[in-house]
Amino acid sequence: MKHLIKSIYLILGLLIISCASPKEEKSEISKSEEVSKEAENKKLILFFGNSLTAGYGIEAEDAFPGLVAARIDSLGLDYRVINGGLSGETTASGLSRLDWFLEEEPAVFVLELGGNDGLRGIDLKETKKNLKSIIQLVREKYPDASILLSGMQIPPNMGQAYTKEFQEIYPQVAKEEAVKLIPFLLEGVAGDPELNLPDGIHPTEAGHLIVFETVWPYIEGVIGLGG
Repeated sequence: MKHLIKSIYLILGLLIISCASPKEEKSEISKSEEVSKEAENKKLILFFGNSLTAGYGIEAEDAFPGLVAARIDSLGLDYRVINGGLSGETTASGLSRLDWFLEEEPAVFVLELGGNDGLRGIDLKETKKNLKSIIQLVREKYPDASILLSGMQIPPNMGQAYTKEFQEIYPQVAKEEAVKLIPFLLEGVAGDPELNLPDGIHPTEAGHLIVFETVWPYIEGVIGLGG
């Protein structure tokens, strides 16, 4: 008899659990869908670049786009951030994968490419052409998007003439395409061993904090927070 009573309680317990679980699951799914829809309704800030944007060697949330996202959230602004950085990206490969990222309209498009072109000695005419093409594609599809171009510099490994020409590409493109220029993304970071990983190229978490401070005023400006 005791075994029968225990069996009955066990069956009742399983029935209660089986009845309650779907409701709880539906509730959780509903909450998740609400959060997802709320995020989708926020305006998009898209960072499109290489390993510097991706945050090579550190956690993504500690890279400068992640720090921008944290600042956006702390201020309760109606924006969200997508980090479209990919290690090893050149301007050519960036141009080839751009369409996928443009399936959704960015309110702000931050372009950080070209460093790998320079380090590989790629013909700078191609680099300039690709940067311009990326900007033109964004503008053609989303005329209202604000576009920021991150200026870059490279070590003089390829010779002084090449290094100088590389540095001059960014202000030229910014002027010709009428976009806002961040003069040098790694200002105050490049060349400092304490702010870079052992490879001497990629910033540490501390380095990315400085990059964030360089980038944030430009983000403020295009989203209407600048003074």
